[in-house]
Amino acid sequence: MFSKIMTPVDLAHLDKLQRALDCAADLASHYGADLVYVGVTAETPGALGHNPEEYAARLEAFAAQQAETHGIVASAHAVVAHDPATDLDETLFKAIDEIGADLVVMQSHVPNLVDYIWPSNGGKLCGHAKVSVMVVRG
Repeated sequence: MFSKIMTPVDLAHLDKLQRALDCAADLASHYGADLVYVGVTAETPGALGHNPEEYAARLEAFAAQQAETHGIVASAHAVVAHDPATDLDETLFKAIDEIGADLVVMQSHVPNLVDYIWPSNGGKLCGHAKVSVMVVRG
């Protein structure tokens, strides 16, 4: 049913993404799909890398560890954005097309009052992506 699953990850907050990471790995195993972990970074140095190449290496190591842990085929797709916080939605839409994903599995929070004014990233993807999107609450 699905052949390429995309899972956005924030390497700084992996502890808050565990439900979506487990769900994505389970679906990849069930369908024999490739799982692509997408991470977005800036050109500027940050806690996860001094440059985009260093960040990409960390993301690739994470994907390799997930592949081994879950017995799946997994890869990493690092994307550089001018301002990852404000450009995240558009960057994720582009990543869907770049990797050819047919399912996105992502973590989101339980909606609150602010989400009626500014939709969450998961809400935006659900409403506008051309592929199936599974939002995992947690």
